[in-house]
Amino acid sequence: MPLSKLAHYSIRTNDLERSRRFYTRVLGLREGYRPPFPFPGIWLYLGPDESDYGVVHIIGVDPANPDGLTDYLGDKELPATGTGTVDHIAFLATNVEAFWATLRKAGCRWRDRTVPSLGLHQVFVEDPSGVTIEMNFPASEVAALALPAHAAADKTEGSGG
Repeated sequence: MPLSKLAHYSIRTNDLERSRRFYTRVLGLREGYRPPFPFPGIWLYLGPDESDYGVVHIIGVDPANPDGLTDYLGDKELPATGTGTVDHIAFLATNVEAFWATLRKAGCRWRDRTVPSLGLHQVFVEDPSGVTIEMNFPASEVAALALPAHAAADKTEGSGG
């Protein structure tokens, strides 16, 4: 049974709307079809094709009615924030300058790093649940810009993810 690709990652959250805004407005994912599960949630897609079942599944925790989620996925304590033992999730992307502008507009904090040996520029940002998202851009995009002084250090702009 060889693996072919990572299907999706799921996040449990107490704030479904805040997560929806982050993933659609900041990362640019599109909300799409989600089966009628007995608990709230959102399935997010990279593009118009819904045959891959979405790349991010947001699982809403309904404190008033936790049985639907518990019966379907099992009981799991929701940590306050963070990725737990998963360090981060990464996406490939283009147009780092537009992404920086989106992060500024959304009031997100982020960190930039360049890995010259890979030709990769990384932007790390946290989602509303504290899950670290790594966006990977071609390093040539950053080299072509008059690199802002802040690109080599942690960002302190905005109010956080």
